[in-house]
Amino acid sequence: MTALPSKPSTPLLLGFLVTGLVGTATVPALAAPQLWSPAPVNQCGEQGFDPLARLPLPSEPRPPLLLPEKIELFYPLPELTFVPVHEPPPPQVRVAADPLPADPCGDPCPDLREPAAPGAQGEPATPGEHGQGADAGEDGAYSGEPARDVSGGAGTGSAETGSSMGSGSVFGIELPRLEVRPQIEPIPIPIPGGPRPDPQPAPPAMSPDVEPGPLAPAPTAPAVGGTELVGQVTGHGSLNRTDVRWRVHGTDLGIMWESRPGEVAVAFGDTFGEGWTYGGAGGSDWRSNVLGFSADTDLSDGLTIDSMIQDDRCHAAELLSSRKIKNYETTVIPTSGFALDGRQYMSYMSVRRWSAVPGLWYTNHGGIAWSDDNGSTWTKDQHARWDNLFGLGRFQVTAMVPHGDHVYMFGTPNGRVGVTGLARVPKEHVLNKSAYQYWVDGTWRPAAESDATPLFLGIASELSVRYDEQTGRWQMTYLDSVRGAIVLREATSPQGAWSEAVPVLYTADYPKAYGGFIHPWSSGGDLYFTMSAWDSYNVYLMRARLLGR
Repeated sequence: MTALPSKPSTPLLLGFLVTGLVGTATVPALAAPQLWSPAPVNQCGEQGFDPLARLPLPSEPRPPLLLPEKIELFYPLPELTFVPVHEPPPPQVRVAADPLPADPCGDPCPDLREPAAPGAQGEPATPGEHGQGADAGEDGAYSGEPARDVSGGAGTGSAETGSSMGSGSVFGIELPRLEVRPQIEPIPIPIPGGPRPDPQPAPPAMSPDVEPGPLAPAPTAPAVGGTELVGQVTGHGSLNRTDVRWRVHGTDLGIMWESRPGEVAVAFGDTFGEGWTYGGAGGSDWRSNVLGFSADTDLSDGLTIDSMIQDDRCHAAELLSSRKIKNYETTVIPTSGFALDGRQYMSYMSVRRWSAVPGLWYTNHGGIAWSDDNGSTWTKDQHARWDNLFGLGRFQVTAMVPHGDHVYMFGTPNGRVGVTGLARVPKEHVLNKSAYQYWVDGTWRPAAESDATPLFLGIASELSVRYDEQTGRWQMTYLDSVRGAIVLREATSPQGAWSEAVPVLYTADYPKAYGGFIHPWSSGGDLYFTMSAWDSYNVYLMRARLLGR
């Protein structure tokens, strides 16, 4: 277990701000994953991706300075894109998994595999060999890292024409070639068309009472003794070998909830199959989200995923469909999940577009989807959605937790620079937006969501919240972009007062890390959570040791 580092210095803090609130520390160039650094290896001897900032071994020669062959600059090229108003219904084909081969390191679907490309999974390419996405677009990533422009949908990509400036050399060092080319910027034009979905019955209008919601004293901030990387959950070289079992080569998030006794659901965000290469999101076979299940009760050696929802042999299905049209609906990403009375619920955000500023993005709305077949198929509720009017929606990225008679909804705006608000709803009215009460100045009231009082000072993103029965405390983890850390707070009531935020992981140690989603079966002094890393664009299981538990 590595000791938790001390608070970064002021210059380093400024580095976080300069990088655009992405949660990525300004670290030495040699701190990024490199070919000469130790990398994780799974039980089959396959090399994974190391998210730690490692220096070269003392016995190894220092690597040569490598510059990219070219640097691309983009300028917007408007393009009218006609979009049928009604979304096609999502495919509901589901396929059971084939039995695993007798050899646990074998390929369950060898006939579906593409030949490995140089610099692909398991062999991180040297700088300049791997891109930042399908077209190295100008969009900022959900992860907060530079340039995310995933392929596969209408209105994405780049024009092929452009201009190029020759490279030169300085002191014998060959300089990159500068290329300037247009980047298609779709202008969506809604038009009649598409199959009209069956309308869902509107829930009855409700007017909940105003009820007291006083603050409880803030508990003592948890003491973190150290945090360690337990193992790689997804991608090539992972414990679960998701690349060969479900064609999940690159993905992120890993949001978890107990779907039923003895089973944990694990939801992932934008997911890519063959064609994905080290360097962030992008590639072919793009699915906006996928879902797996785990019955692993011993997390000390990693998180085992037993199955995933499939729509074809060895292929994880997209559960919540998206239009995949930039500036209209780029993607649909899960933000939390919970089970209630035999039904699964998943909160999500509909992303209009990624921003050119890393760490920011724009949503159409936040919403709730549900499943009555344990996550195999999902329905987006037409009424349980919070529209992002003028970009001011306070509950666009939410974490929902059932407790007692209510489901509590913790929310932040789109992007990474918003404060945290809180709402609650009786369990039997989860899909009735008019039944929600917002926590406003010490009371629960049927107010406008913009009136919700911030739970604490400071910005937060990618919230994960749970109630810990053993300690009687609420636990919240999130990325604090200014601090450059994934932090932990605790409270004895959902509205707080919340303890001071304690770092469980600094991005100076795990460059380009984000997320931080708590495993619901964490217990005692072991707080398990998933972390995503941008360059490797995969998910890792982490363990933080809480002292005195």
